[in-house]
Amino acid sequence: MSLHPEVNKKDHIKGDSNANLEIVEFGDFQCGHCGAAHPVVEKIIKEFGNQVSFVFRNFPLSEMHKNAREAAKAAEAAAIQGKYWEMHNRIFENQEYLQSNDFIAHAEKLGLDIEKFKNDMELTSIAEKIDDDFESGIRSGVNGTPSFFVNGKKFDGDAVNLLAVIEGTVE
Repeated sequence: MSLHPEVNKKDHIKGDSNANLEIVEFGDFQCGHCGAAHPVVEKIIKEFGNQVSFVFRNFPLSEMHKNAREAAKAAEAAAIQGKYWEMHNRIFENQEYLQSNDFIAHAEKLGLDIEKFKNDMELTSIAEKIDDDFESGIRSGVNGTPSFFVNGKKFDGDAVNLLAVIEGTVE
């Protein structure tokens, strides 16, 4: 399966957007497997720096994880204030704290304008971004989280397998 659509300006990109190695993760902020993958992905980003670009697309499995969509909204609301990756990391590093008041506490720790953050979480554009990410996952053949795509192709394996493959292929 291939990634649809390709990485574009709507995506949050960490690393060098022109890197030869592009990793896209479809993830759910409340998913334990995604939480376990997070430090491995961070290691890949740290180890390979500008050789890699990383994109996270929202794929909240809301029927199983009742707070996943709210968590995605919190990350997207933080993005409006330039703190997407900081919120993304805080949520994954504090997965046991995924209630509305927890997102406010995360936003406070990141120095966000809290009123703006609360209002932004309710924006239609944020809901549409999450829906677009989810639809992209469906079109790309995602059926669980985390799902990784490397240079546009679905990667069959978990984050640890991904790290091993990358360590063997990236100079």
